[in-house]
Amino acid sequence: MSRKAFWKRVAVLACLAVAIVFVVGVLLAGKGMPPAAPPQSPIVMHGGKIVNHRINNKSWSLDYDSAQMAPDQSSGTITGVHNGIIFRKGKPYLNISARQVSVNTGSLDFTATGLVHVTALQGNATRSFDTDLIVWTNSTHLLKLDHPAYFHTGGQTLKVDHVIVNVDTQDIKIGRIDGAVGLP
Repeated sequence: MSRKAFWKRVAVLACLAVAIVFVVGVLLAGKGMPPAAPPQSPIVMHGGKIVNHRINNKSWSLDYDSAQMAPDQSSGTITGVHNGIIFRKGKPYLNISARQVSVNTGSLDFTATGLVHVTALQGNATRSFDTDLIVWTNSTHLLKLDHPAYFHTGGQTLKVDHVIVNVDTQDIKIGRIDGAVGLP
């Protein structure tokens, strides 16, 4: 056998070996891999306090009966909110109670639904609102009551179309009024 024929056979056998290894590798790809991890289940908490901060001041806090957070803790649903506080310059400004609150922990915004009661904590006059939906936007410090609300002050009640409370400036904008108020 000539030298040329010998090297030809070696080359053919080497190509055949590489092809076999390649085919076997493709056929066995993915076998022996561990199974995918099951999806993470939500985190459920009972009793406690969720506190979020805005720069160095507390923005709001919520006392609750139970909470369920997304596995990545970017959002959550909190039920039985009582003694929720919105702070103004580090001091309690509004008290909130609600049946349910949905929280975005990234933006610190929340939406309260169900029976929602908001009470002003500063000033001598007792002012409060009752509604079924409020939206807190943390970046602008606005509390919006976009659904009809009942505004209670000085023993009198007004039904208003909507309410916007600017916590920074303490401005309260009230929409269309339904009812009458007696002035002293």
